[in-house]
Amino acid sequence: MNGPPPSAFPAFGAAKGDQADALTVVGLTVAYRARGHEREVLQDVTLRVRRGEAYGLVGESGCGKSTAALAIMRYLPRNGRVKAGRITIGGRDVATLHADALRGLRANAVSMVYQDPGRALNPSLTIARQVSEAFEAAGASADEARSRTADMLRRVRIASPERVMESYPHQLSGGMQQRVVIAMALACNPELLILDEPTTGLDATVEAEVLDLIAQLRAELGTAVLFISHNLAVIGRMCDRVGVLYAGKLVEEGVTADVFAKPRHPYTVGLLRCLPTRGRSKENGRLDTIPGSLPLPGSIAQGCVFAPRCKLADDRCVKDAPPPYRMAALHGDQMARCHYHERAQDLPRSTAEAPMPVAAAGDEPALALSARHLSKTFRVGDEEVRAVHDVSLDLIQGETLGLVGESGSGKTTLAKLLLGLVAPDKGATLELDGEPLPERVTRRSGEQVKSLQIVFQNPDSALNRAHSVRRLIARSLSKLAALRGEARETRLRALTEAVRLPERYLGSRTRQLSGGLKQRVAIARAFAGDPRVVVCDEPTSALDVSVQAAILNLLADLQRERRVSYVFISHDLNVVRYLSDRIAVLYLGRIMEIGRAADVFDGPQHPYTEALLSSAPSLDETDAGSKRIRLSGDLPSAANPPSGCVFHTRCPRKIGDICERETPPCRDAGNGHAIDCHIPVDELRALQSQEKVI
Repeated sequence: MNGPPPSAFPAFGAAKGDQADALTVVGLTVAYRARGHEREVLQDVTLRVRRGEAYGLVGESGCGKSTAALAIMRYLPRNGRVKAGRITIGGRDVATLHADALRGLRANAVSMVYQDPGRALNPSLTIARQVSEAFEAAGASADEARSRTADMLRRVRIASPERVMESYPHQLSGGMQQRVVIAMALACNPELLILDEPTTGLDATVEAEVLDLIAQLRAELGTAVLFISHNLAVIGRMCDRVGVLYAGKLVEEGVTADVFAKPRHPYTVGLLRCLPTRGRSKENGRLDTIPGSLPLPGSIAQGCVFAPRCKLADDRCVKDAPPPYRMAALHGDQMARCHYHERAQDLPRSTAEAPMPVAAAGDEPALALSARHLSKTFRVGDEEVRAVHDVSLDLIQGETLGLVGESGSGKTTLAKLLLGLVAPDKGATLELDGEPLPERVTRRSGEQVKSLQIVFQNPDSALNRAHSVRRLIARSLSKLAALRGEARETRLRALTEAVRLPERYLGSRTRQLSGGLKQRVAIARAFAGDPRVVVCDEPTSALDVSVQAAILNLLADLQRERRVSYVFISHDLNVVRYLSDRIAVLYLGRIMEIGRAADVFDGPQHPYTEALLSSAPSLDETDAGSKRIRLSGDLPSAANPPSGCVFHTRCPRKIGDICERETPPCRDAGNGHAIDCHIPVDELRALQSQEKVI
């Protein structure tokens, strides 16, 4: 865990008042009114964030994390209200502030970065105008605000800020949009920075840089941070203390190192066990999951809210709500609302550790999808931008090919080429099951369209907000001629159960669902038509770790049972490692490395792959002392790529002019593992092994 040692901050419960606190929340209860009923989403939540401290808030989608942030900002929707409790920021009671004082607080003292940057940005205004407004709200003149806008965009690692300033939000990638939103939040150098899933759309290298920026802001300005995330590894790296929310209640709290090393609540234990850890893959066992689902807000009137899903629960847990038990830990006090907190780590696992069945050794692998010489050039103004450059790959039936690389490396464009959503440049060929596959989806047969499906990164843009969940999934099932009446309903319920979507949401519109629930609907819809190949474009980025584990198990199960193939795109390298059989690493639209997942992750690696892996946050103790490789410079423009090796402008292992002059050879590292690099494989292995030892 980076940042100040936990001992540098007072332990839980040490504060005696608001004077030393950037944020104090005492007894907060928040309720929403829907369909004539008022339901409590947060119940008696108490927490403190001290000046200069980073506090992490974790829990499943729907547990109340974002509601807590909105209540702190006094941004609750019209049907929400604070029923009880007190919120103070820097000693100022938020509830008592009049409109002008509240506006001043938001402009100068507290900022928030929202989960979905696309919805936080105004689509009709340029980036320059939107970021400048943040500086102007803090008192800067128009000219000064524009100048500081360019500086701030550079600070959040945006290449060519002048070009980005003239762009509109829809012209930027999700990762770029998130960096713009973070730049706006940092404009006033806030006393309190609230981050609601701020790194969801960012690749490993940019995520590491943004987290470094937030840590630097804390060190320089004493900014306090409330960090909301389902990425436990990020919380472990960034936060001094952590609180665990479940069904609106704070069930555990303490110094992050203590809570993650020895959790005292069964829910926290379950969350940590759901993570796909380093070296874990689908072949050596399914991921552990938390059985059941989050209860309806306010539906549990007595007892422990986690009792229906807890394997330690007994009659005492059902009848009596556990008080906040406090115990001494290594770095400070720890709190857990569990009658049996001393036995929490003895919780039996919910998923068997037995290896998943694999195909028999004699089976001949069939080719599901083949692509040769795929390139795609876009014309942007007077420039030609080659997003994908001469990519050839094969996808075997029942195989997962993971695509990794920074935002802008061409992963999504390559996926769209395979799906026929964009036409490739001349000279490309596509085949499905050995038969020619038309380049455009409009020219493909119904069977071919049904055979290739996609799960998009952002479910909001993929789901019709006017339709119910039942209709969204049923429309895809209607294309299966064999399914009628009761059979269709049975299949629909099986799909929703498989993706852990509670039946009570079938009549809901997507606007009524959390981000994680929306993504589950999108995944169920994609699998409704028995596809042959599914392109998964960041399918778990909006999911908390418990649902992510269930979805990854589901994908692995479907693959084993139906021999479906996946092209899996993700910034979470541990997720890619778990599900993928092979991995392709893209940079500026080119495959720099491809091979079996174990070979790519264990090395030797292309220097770019090495940098990506070193940037990924991890809770594994074996990674705690690993050296992070920082890439120099920004991702070059695809309109004017560097000569020779396109990675030479940022490569930490550049060996000389040959990297600038000549395209690197494709070197064979064995077992189908290929690395495009001027450095011989044995030398790469020696260099990388030496640094790991050091």
